[in-house]
Amino acid sequence: MNNFELYNPVNYVFGKGQTEKLASLVPKGAKVLVAYGGGSIFKNGVHDQVKSALNGFEIVAFGGIEPNPRFETLMKAVHIIREQNIDFILAVGGGSVIDGVKFISAAVKFEGDAADILRKRILFTDLSQVIPFGTVLTLPATGSEMNSGAVVTIEATHEKLTLGGNALFPKFSIVDPTVITSLPKRQLQNGVVDAFTHVMEQYLTYQHDALLQDRFAESILKTLIEVGPSVVENPSDYKLASNFVWCATMALNGLIQKGVPSDWATHMIGHELTALYEIDHARTLAIIGPNLYKVMFDTKKEKLAQYGEKIWNIHEGSIEATAHKAIEKTIEFFHIMGMKTKISENAENIENTADFIVHRFEERGWKALGEKQNITPEKVREIVEMSY
Repeated sequence: MNNFELYNPVNYVFGKGQTEKLASLVPKGAKVLVAYGGGSIFKNGVHDQVKSALNGFEIVAFGGIEPNPRFETLMKAVHIIREQNIDFILAVGGGSVIDGVKFISAAVKFEGDAADILRKRILFTDLSQVIPFGTVLTLPATGSEMNSGAVVTIEATHEKLTLGGNALFPKFSIVDPTVITSLPKRQLQNGVVDAFTHVMEQYLTYQHDALLQDRFAESILKTLIEVGPSVVENPSDYKLASNFVWCATMALNGLIQKGVPSDWATHMIGHELTALYEIDHARTLAIIGPNLYKVMFDTKKEKLAQYGEKIWNIHEGSIEATAHKAIEKTIEFFHIMGMKTKISENAENIENTADFIVHRFEERGWKALGEKQNITPEKVREIVEMSY
């Protein structure tokens, strides 16, 4: 097992009716920017719950944070915070809103061009240089409610880039599984596949001796397979909802990544598809993941075989046969979850996609990706072309 440090200071507040605790979680006397997305919180009752819980606090509302939050939109919130001396932010929404708030938190006191936070992948470690924030989760998928990472899109250049650092953990996150009842089926499907692929990025690498970490990862995968299709059809079932929501958090709160190698190439390629074609993030993962496993088969086959045996109960005789069958089962699961696993099923005029992505990676100086840094630009091209 590799050396590691595990630091996660988030006060994770889980269960029915927990939004009522907001007043005791937000610092007394704080002037609060309440950030949200397209307005679903007004339809599902969450806005009323938040407003009631924060009675007596001075509130400034900021709506319109997009799925795949835009740098340009977030900078408007940064200016509001600076002008009105706001000292706490509350993200009320899903992963995009929370990611957006992490950027806002980092950008308010940042000196210089705030786009450099993304382009230079600056890590924020000084709490005095960020604005504290909490979250009320409304859409489980990304785990952003219990980690310090975020992804933001610069619309002007069609770039989807990351930021993070230990100073960007939420102070608290309220997670009430009952809020998923009002979510559209497509968003629930996306949430399951997003969480599933988060685990795969940290698990499906190569054989190592971190046995407990593998068991953690396998338990999340098995639970998502068990509850995923059913929770999409019956999100009001609290057993299904609560297990799904907790899986989504555990998939990316940092625990299963400690002491083991991780990949993340599926995400890096997938981000480009979202930036280019506005394909839902989870659906880009379903497109790219299986083809990455095929192209990188020789270096991943042992772990693919383990995944096939432990998760899908496949026993094909040879490592190679079990590994190939495991990829097939993964694609089948994605189809069950409503994913279309080709770029051409999700976008038009895709002929130059591989060239564009490879060129974009080379411009950034990304010479190789993956847990072994062996996914070269030519491998990226092969993966993307296989995904057409």
